[in-house]
Amino acid sequence: MRRVAVVTGTRADLGHLHWIMHEIRADPGLQLQVIATGMHLSPEFGRTETEITAAGFQIDARVEMLLSGDTPVSIAKSMGLGLIGFADALDRLRPDLLLVLGDRFEALVAVQAALPARIPVAHVHGGEASEGVMDEAVRHAMTKMAQLHFTAAEPYRQRVIQLGEDPARVFNVGAPGLDHLTRTPLLDRDAWMAATGFRLGPTNLLVTYHPVTLEAQGPETAVAALFEALDRFPDAHILFTRANADTAGRVINRLIDDYASHRSGAQVVASLGTVRYLSALRFMDAMVGNSSSALIEAPCFGLPAVNLGDRQQGRLRAASVIDAPEDSAAIAQALHRALAPGFRAGLQDMIPPYGRGGAARAIARILANFPLEHILKKRFFDLPVPRQTRGKRS
Repeated sequence: MRRVAVVTGTRADLGHLHWIMHEIRADPGLQLQVIATGMHLSPEFGRTETEITAAGFQIDARVEMLLSGDTPVSIAKSMGLGLIGFADALDRLRPDLLLVLGDRFEALVAVQAALPARIPVAHVHGGEASEGVMDEAVRHAMTKMAQLHFTAAEPYRQRVIQLGEDPARVFNVGAPGLDHLTRTPLLDRDAWMAATGFRLGPTNLLVTYHPVTLEAQGPETAVAALFEALDRFPDAHILFTRANADTAGRVINRLIDDYASHRSGAQVVASLGTVRYLSALRFMDAMVGNSSSALIEAPCFGLPAVNLGDRQQGRLRAASVIDAPEDSAAIAQALHRALAPGFRAGLQDMIPPYGRGGAARAIARILANFPLEHILKKRFFDLPVPRQTRGKRS
C-alpha cells in the first residue's frame, strides 16, 4: 500500500482536503496519514484539530510551529520550527507521497522537509495567482518542489506547465472543496442558527478579512475603511470570521473584536468549520472581505461577494464577484450593488469557474496509480519559444 501523508494547518485547507482524505482512506491501494499543524493546534485560533477527529480521521503526527507573535520575525521563526518538526514527523511516518494544498507557509515547510527526505510531493491548487500576498511566491515555490500537480481550472494547469512542469504530471481536476456541494449534508436555517448562536436578520453579511502580506503599511487603514462602509448598513447582521495566522493577523482580529463589541447584530467566530461555513453561504445575503472562498465556494451558491483590494488579484472570477478598492465609499457602493435584488437574480445561470465537485476521486485514483519509479527526477519542460526575426537595416 502507498502511504500518503496529508498536511493540514488551517480550518480552510481542511475543508478543501476533507474528501481527498476520505477517498485516500477508502482506496484499498492507499494508506492515509494525517499531519496536523499550524492553527489547528492553537487555542487562539479555535484549536481546530478537533474538527479533524470529529470528521473521523486519525491524526498521525502533530507539528507544533506557531509562535504567539504575528510579526515578520515571528512568522519566519515559526517556519524554522515547522521545518524541524516536519523533518521528525516525515522520518517517523516515512510516507510514499506527501500531499499539500495551496499556498500557506505551513505547507511550504512541509515540502522543504520532504525534499532532502526524497519524498515525492503532490500539490493541489497550484498555478493560481494572488498578487497582493506572499502566498503567490509560496505557491509557485511549492510547484517547483512538487512532482504531481492537481489544478482547479485549465488556465492554472497551463500556468503550471509554463513553470516548466511536465504536462503528463499536471491534472486539471477542479477545486476539491466543492465536493462538499454534493457529498456533505448542510444545515437548515434553524439548525445553523442553533449551532452558531447567530441570529439572522433582514440583511446578513459574512465578513472575512485576511492580511495583505506584501503591503508595507499595517492593516489598520484598510480595516477602518471596511468598518466605515459597514456602518452605512446599520440594520445588517454581521458574522465575522477571524483572520489567518499571517503577519498582522492578530492585529486584524483585535480590531474586529473591538468593532463587534460595539456593533449591534455583530458576532465573531474563530472558526465555523466546513459544515457551518458552507451552510452560512446559503443564508447570507452577501459576503465581504478578501478570502478566496468568495471566488471558489460562494459562486456555487449564487452568493454575491465584494472582494476588497489586491489579495486575490489574478484569480479567476465569476460574475458574482464585485471588486472594490479598500475605500469606504467604494466598499459601500459595491455592497449596495451586491444586495440589489436584481443583481442576485442575474446570477441564476452563472457557471462557477472552479467546477462543481468530483475532484477528490480523481486525485485519489491518480495517487494510487501514477508510477513512482524515477518520479523524483524532473526535467524542465520548455515551451516553444517564438522565433525572433531580425529587422532589416535601412
